[in-house]
Amino acid sequence: MPEQDLISEFLSYLESEQRASLHTVEAYGRDLNQFSEWIFGNDMHQWDGVSVSDIREWIGNLADTGLSSATLRRKSQSLRAFYRWGHKKGTFSSNPARELPLVKKSRHLPNFIKEREIEDLLSSKDSANYFVEGQPDSPDSPEEFNKIFVASRRHIVITLLYSLGLRQAELLNLKDTDFSSDGRELKVLGKRNKQRVIPIPDALFEEVREWQKIRDLKYPELPSPRPLIAGHQGSLSKAMLYRIVRDGLEGLSTGRKSPHTLRHTFATTMLNHGADIDAVREMLGHASLQTTQIYTHVSYKELLANYRTAHPRAGNGKIEPKK
Repeated sequence: MPEQDLISEFLSYLESEQRASLHTVEAYGRDLNQFSEWIFGNDMHQWDGVSVSDIREWIGNLADTGLSSATLRRKSQSLRAFYRWGHKKGTFSSNPARELPLVKKSRHLPNFIKEREIEDLLSSKDSANYFVEGQPDSPDSPEEFNKIFVASRRHIVITLLYSLGLRQAELLNLKDTDFSSDGRELKVLGKRNKQRVIPIPDALFEEVREWQKIRDLKYPELPSPRPLIAGHQGSLSKAMLYRIVRDGLEGLSTGRKSPHTLRHTFATTMLNHGADIDAVREMLGHASLQTTQIYTHVSYKELLANYRTAHPRAGNGKIEPKK
């Protein structure tokens, strides 16, 4: 079977039988196509002739280009899954990737925004919803309406990511119909197409409704069901979402400014205010509690910083952060 046909068959298996997300399927496809170009460009004429040494050499070459450990780990996972599938169905006589050790995953504490900063940002005039009550159909000029639209979209994007802890793909895939009829619940399709239901505060749903009015004036012919966060081609792209968040968070003290930073901020804020970690896990859509527990370290670090600042006997240096 030609190599591209084999890759396509594997990706179909991931999507239909393993219920992998579109993001995972696309990433695995890129990894396998890249590996395919490398092995067939080095006079290895079939998948079955590959050894674990060949795979290690490929990973090593990629590491030399400066790829992150997370990316190298995923590429290793792509090959392990592909060869495990091919060997199980009898396409490959052996599974060389079985002996391939996964690249060690580095664990960095999540980057988050200070609560006061994000709350001040969302309540400021520059970020607030600029919907003009009573005259939505007659903005002063097209230029003025475009400013209203851009500011409103930026505000609702940052508000939803921070208020609900959504992943960027989850936000981009939201449709108007994902809200319940009373606006108090939101259906979110997460990783591996697992659905969860998130409660929506009344005030947040009101902001959503105001945003929808502006969006519909800007894009009156959106297909149904309408994407909640829209761009000129329908659903917003990941690159555009990243730019919206980056520009919206400009001037804040946090280092990296991305959609995931707001997800981290949501989790850290919840735990800082005493939320049960299982509840936070459910809201985030984590399959494992272990994934959520990294935020307890962040919360302890924040607690310690506040203690040292506020208590006269806490600055003696004898209290150390948890390892």
